Amino acid sequence: MYNLQIIRDLADKHGFSYTENEPLSKHTTFKIGGNAEMFVTVSDKAQLKAIVSACSENEIPLFVIGKGSNLLISDDGMKAVVLSLDGEFKDISLEENTITCGAGVNLAKLCTFALNNALAGLEFAYGIPGSVGGAAYMNAGAYGGEMKDVVKSVTHITPQGELVTLTKDQLDLSYRHSVYKTTNDIIVSVTMELEKGNADEIKAKMDDFMNRRKTKQPLEYPSAGSVFKRPEGNFAGTLIEKCGLKGKTIGGAQVSEKHAGFIINIGGATCEDVMNLISFVQKTVKEETGYFLEREIIHI
Repeated sequence: MYNLQIIRDLADKHGFSYTENEPLSKHTTFKIGGNAEMFVTVSDKAQLKAIVSACSENEIPLFVIGKGSNLLISDDGMKAVVLSLDGEFKDISLEENTITCGAGVNLAKLCTFALNNALAGLEFAYGIPGSVGGAAYMNAGAYGGEMKDVVKSVTHITPQGELVTLTKDQLDLSYRHSVYKTTNDIIVSVTMELEKGNADEIKAKMDDFMNRRKTKQPLEYPSAGSVFKRPEGNFAGTLIEKCGLKGKTIGGAQVSEKHAGFIINIGGATCEDVMNLISFVQKTVKEETGYFLEREIIHI
């Protein structure tokens, strides 16, 4: 059994903050999840290196949470140190057409920064409710664009505390996938190469995408975004709607009547409610259409 006193002592030494038995429902867009054994917020690379190395050396489970926008966390919580990136991990810098930003930066903030500098290429990401680190990890995308289109390199920290930078060719970016899905490395910063554009045109595109989201997606309810990956040759939401599953409810979880690709928390939904509803949808769609819907949201 690991000893969390090690982390408490590190906090005193390095000045990072922590809370114990922190409700993870406060840190996910689904508003679902039990308590984290310890929730730690770091503000710089020295603090991050200290905690990553300590957890690795002492076999303490470590999990990094961004904006919690693609997560479904167990009702039992997590027996782990859950790590949040703040401070310098929310910095953004610009050199000509190249933006480098910390993994903790909100995607909306990044997109607004690009707009303010008349840089095109990130419009698709406006409205995706996640962090830059999470977007790189998932190769997030929407409206015909994805992070793969703009990422130049990603810097991460290994479990041993070493900083490493991977070029785009080394990231194995594909549909909702990157190399980080197969490693325990933690993304620290992302560098993106954009194109000079017209600010008015960029803003019009961003506004259009945001209006489409507001019109078609159930943004008024807690959710984790699209529940399922896009099946080849079809759309998850279309298949679910064809099966008459809009509005299907289990406990506090419901297939959105606005967009069948979303499961929403209509009040008091548990992780178990959502997982049971996901299983019901998968089984029904498979039986009626032959398609198996692969889950996109990460269940922990």
